[in-house]
Amino acid sequence: MTLQPLGIVVAYLLLTLGIGAIAYRVGDNDAEDFYLASRTLGTLVLLFTTFATLLSAFTFFGGPNLAYSAGPEWILVMGVMDGVLFAILWYLIGYRQWLIGRANDYVTLGEMLGDRFASPLLRALVAGVSLLWLFPYVMLQQMGAGEALRGLTAGAVPYWGGAALITLFMIVYVMLSGLRGVAWTDTVQGLFMLSVLWVAVVWVVSALGGVGAATEGMIAANPDFAALGGGIYTPQFIISSAVTIAFGVTMFPQINQRFFVAKSATVLKRSFALWPVLVLLLFVPAFLLGAWAAGLPIEVPEGANVLSVLLAEYTPTWFAALVVAGAMAAMMSSSDSMLLSGSSYFTRDLYRPLVDPDVTEAREAWIARIGVAVFATLSFLASLTRPGTLIEVGDTAFSGFALLAPPVMIALYWEATTRDGMLAGIAVPQVLYLLHVLIPAVTVSVGGTTVALLARSYGGWDVALAFMALGAVLTVGVSVASSPTFGEDASRFAVD
Repeated sequence: MTLQPLGIVVAYLLLTLGIGAIAYRVGDNDAEDFYLASRTLGTLVLLFTTFATLLSAFTFFGGPNLAYSAGPEWILVMGVMDGVLFAILWYLIGYRQWLIGRANDYVTLGEMLGDRFASPLLRALVAGVSLLWLFPYVMLQQMGAGEALRGLTAGAVPYWGGAALITLFMIVYVMLSGLRGVAWTDTVQGLFMLSVLWVAVVWVVSALGGVGAATEGMIAANPDFAALGGGIYTPQFIISSAVTIAFGVTMFPQINQRFFVAKSATVLKRSFALWPVLVLLLFVPAFLLGAWAAGLPIEVPEGANVLSVLLAEYTPTWFAALVVAGAMAAMMSSSDSMLLSGSSYFTRDLYRPLVDPDVTEAREAWIARIGVAVFATLSFLASLTRPGTLIEVGDTAFSGFALLAPPVMIALYWEATTRDGMLAGIAVPQVLYLLHVLIPAVTVSVGGTTVALLARSYGGWDVALAFMALGAVLTVGVSVASSPTFGEDASRFAVD
């Protein structure tokens, strides 16, 4: 019984590897094809590769676990607010970035900003910050895989074994196929994830006697789940989460690079118009399953994934394995793109300008492949330490990336932005936020009043919101106080 689900998961992973092998035979052996599939993606593939890339262990396991413990209102944050908010940002940032990237053949965000402001330092800073926050998010996928397979096989596959399995497959097929293969497998994985998740909802609801019975059981177990604003779901929490996640997503390397790959403006516009629909189709069933589980007589061990436990109890073993395979698909479709983008940021923005400016396209592509293996291996080793829950790890990465968004938006739309303004607007908030992440919060007494220092939130508001505002103020203020440096060219960001 434990080997059957493992066999189903491995068979699915082998299928994705086969798709990657086909993509390798079709694609070109140069850096632009490896990173961006030669900028040829159509609407269906672009939409689903973006969709599947965002659907990670956070979605399949972190989200349902949060709904299980705190209620289904997480749907408001991820399913409604971020579905709409990210679509708007996709237009405001993504469309303009696509126009600029098409005109100048940019591959990464750091390359685009470094060229506009004639600053290798800015280029390296953007790449370094992106790699810093990308690392824990790749690690999150490996943590999710380890927990999923351990739960599905009743411990026959240990945590480290599940994490190692997904890491190995990711390394092989990303090195083999590049973005073309990643985008093709993402499309298959996205369709597969949606299908099995909705079938899972139908199966569980049927076993429980209908949606009404499932909801009544949930409310009987925890009446707060039926009311808006209960538990952790304060207005401050909902707004903070929605803003940091949506803005953070636009700066994720694996998402931001997809702003460069659309075949046409029509493809890009269709994709962000359809985005909110796809988000609701996934998040609603995933989070409802987690919330309904709170009212069921099942035991969810500490640190376990509620979705795996729920399916193991109410669906056949083979189907539970299919859903976990879908979750593994979510993890792979996030991690493969993260590894590819992380490698491109390293080779394009650090190795090429700082080590070997004359590197050929073919050699750069192979260096990028080696970077994929190194990055995946290091994140796997770090995942074995289990530095926090899936929610904690994911939230930290979202907020770190969100700090990049205000300076980038200002640079895209305000010609008077200067290099010094960008450096200040990016570096200062990142340093301050890192201090809040790395140093435990302390409280001090001031005039008999207890004041928190270095806390992650104040009055329920995420401290990252304040640092996002600070980044915008510094970018504008320092730009006004400074002059453009030699080589800066605002015309590179001019669009028709």
